[in-house]
Amino acid sequence: MADSPSINNRGAAVRWVVMGVSGCGKSAVGSRLAARLQVDYIEGDALHPAQNVAKMAAGQPLDDADRAGWLAALRDRIAQAVSESRGLVVSCSALKRSYRDLLREGDPALRFAHLDGPRAVLEQRVANRPSHFMPASLLDSQLATLQPLQADEAGLVLDIRQPVTALVQQIVDAA
Repeated sequence: MADSPSINNRGAAVRWVVMGVSGCGKSAVGSRLAARLQVDYIEGDALHPAQNVAKMAAGQPLDDADRAGWLAALRDRIAQAVSESRGLVVSCSALKRSYRDLLREGDPALRFAHLDGPRAVLEQRVANRPSHFMPASLLDSQLATLQPLQADEAGLVLDIRQPVTALVQQIVDAA
């Protein structure tokens, strides 16, 4: 069992949140990481209520109150994975420490992979996804809201200019 990629070297199932601002590659990295670890994947955007999606699509940034129910739903899915001793990968912006703290209520051992990169790269990526509800105009508000991982938070920061396969490997190696 310890040889399973979803189990850490202490024999425990690992749960990851792939985090960062819009356009950083959360969905691409998260889905590939889950496949590599052979665990379930939750696309955080899919749990946003319709009113949040409509607000973002209209170019209005979400506030803490908008995000509260969404983050609670993600926390609950993480807690369910813990109760079932399953690994899990979630993609979620997790921009603020308080948001990550709420997610950690579901699993105190939750790990974060922060996908970070230059604004110009992020802007280009967001502009190249015309069917996504998140407009490029909200990138600046997300960057302003972003609070980097703190030293006491389990996780790592990765450069989005690397290939997705390299990013996934670095996360696997960190488990």
